[in-house]
Amino acid sequence: MTDRSIFSVTGSDRATFLQGMVTNDVDKLKDGIVYTALLTPQGKYLADFFLIPADDAILIDIKTEIAAPTLQRLTMYKLRADVQIAESPLKVGRGTGPMPEGAFPDPRHDALGWRHYAETPHSDETDWTALRVTHQIPETGVELTPDTYILEVGFENLNGVDFRKGCYVGQEVTARMKHKTELRKGLAQVAVSGDAATGAQITKDGKAVGTLLSRAGDKALAYLRFDRADGPLEADGATLHRL
Repeated sequence: MTDRSIFSVTGSDRATFLQGMVTNDVDKLKDGIVYTALLTPQGKYLADFFLIPADDAILIDIKTEIAAPTLQRLTMYKLRADVQIAESPLKVGRGTGPMPEGAFPDPRHDALGWRHYAETPHSDETDWTALRVTHQIPETGVELTPDTYILEVGFENLNGVDFRKGCYVGQEVTARMKHKTELRKGLAQVAVSGDAATGAQITKDGKAVGTLLSRAGDKALAYLRFDRADGPLEADGATLHRL
């Protein structure tokens, strides 16, 4: 995959440092790959990425377009910790067929197959957008933006947050949202009839109720106000129904 970058985190404090920064429990690396996020102190999304166990290092698999600001943020918090972050020569491969040797199951959902890390990794021709829409998997830069609260896009179901690990940046807001009776806004799957592009405003009776996001055929992901999004909806002249 050419849109992903890999970085290597080394140093004796690497695990402790990351544990205080990210939403998931770094101790889970003993069992394999970990999906996680970095939040603002106000609990909003900054970045999502995978942590991968390696010899004397922890690898970060992150979308290239957000890599530089994410590493800048991590470096800012590093202070005097014995932590070094450097670009890795490894690349990312993905697939849903037979898992190659050395690959890891994608921790977000069984349907997402595997991730392979090597200088020449294996990949296949899976339609990832269709798969994401079917299983409500948010994508960096589309469903996951600086306005996102991770619980509203299903991060708990994606095994991306741990509520028992202790403090991390943005933990207080995330925990408070967890203990609400229910979320009023969030990610949903919709049926779409007609032409409507990603980013289109979704309305009901002329009032905004959400935004159309990733689309695959006649289905799409949308960010909706749940209390207002019942019945037929509209976006750019297309008709939508929540599934």
